[in-house]
Amino acid sequence: MTSGPDKLSWRHLKEIIKNEEYTNRLINIANACIDLGYWPSHFKTLSTVIIPKPNKALYNLPKSFHYIVLLNTTSKLFKKMIGERMQLLISNNFIHLCQLGGLKHRSTTDVGVTLTRLGWVKNLTTSMLAFNIVQFFPSLNYQLLSLILAKAGFDYKVSNFFKNYLVSRKTKYL
Repeated sequence: MTSGPDKLSWRHLKEIIKNEEYTNRLINIANACIDLGYWPSHFKTLSTVIIPKPNKALYNLPKSFHYIVLLNTTSKLFKKMIGERMQLLISNNFIHLCQLGGLKHRSTTDVGVTLTRLGWVKNLTTSMLAFNIVQFFPSLNYQLLSLILAKAGFDYKVSNFFKNYLVSRKTKYL
């Protein structure tokens, strides 16, 4: 079974990127996406498999099912490449110390330890409240995000790219 709408597996991509010429072509495509401020629509199409959870009395509620989202594999590769490039911008003090979850080698545990240490240094007691923000992105004002990125000093191409990246996403149910 392949992982998503492009019918391409990671095994296939790993073979492709062994060839330097093909790797350079993929990098050029990812760079063009940022330069043009455009995320192709076929990367925005997801496939969702719905599987009933076992031993449920009724199957009339969404929580009675498992939802497995299959992304376009090439899109995942490009997102990883773009994410790697963004690490440099983010790790240069752009993101507040309390928001380390998106950085490599950082987790909520790392944040907890960091905040606790900062509290100890200042002879304070540290408390944290964690909550789930699953519904944050569907309600995100994409125009406002673009303005925030621009005000934070991101290149216009980057803010324009993310504005396009977040809109017109589609899901196909299998």
